[in-house]
Amino acid sequence: MPPPMPVHDRPDRGLRSVRLERRSVPGSTYLLTVATLYRRPVFLDDEAARAVCRVHTAQWPWRDSAVLAWVLMPDHWQGLVTLGERDSLSTLVGRFKALTSRAVQGHHRVNGWLWGRGFNDRVLGHDEDAMAAARHLVGLPLRAGLVARLGDYAYWNTAWLFPGEA
Repeated sequence: MPPPMPVHDRPDRGLRSVRLERRSVPGSTYLLTVATLYRRPVFLDDEAARAVCRVHTAQWPWRDSAVLAWVLMPDHWQGLVTLGERDSLSTLVGRFKALTSRAVQGHHRVNGWLWGRGFNDRVLGHDEDAMAAARHLVGLPLRAGLVARLGDYAYWNTAWLFPGEA
């Protein structure tokens, strides 16, 4: 006989709602990936990349969440984010996508859309080192062959970067 199904406070909400709530744990650190629509390399255009970076580096879109590291690749954005108390993960990513979509010039959007549907996320385990995950994340341009030195790539940042380091 299979084990009984877990009982949720509001069973009428559906499995998808329960799953979304389960992955939005304040204080947890997530590796997030948001891809452009059709994986188009929109951010090869420096103007589009700078527009996303300007929105990204403002504190107010993130509210009480902390962005530990991020990198903007030609066809996607990846970030290491510690979720705050005020937003769910879906709300936070949705706000980022909406604000950056408006910031980028219209010719980069398809029928008004810059980003593809949804996002990918992975919660860092308690035994995983956030700084090591950040190093791996910001090393993406090197591994993708976009630059020979990380300091030559402009569209990344990390909370552990101090002036003079690159």
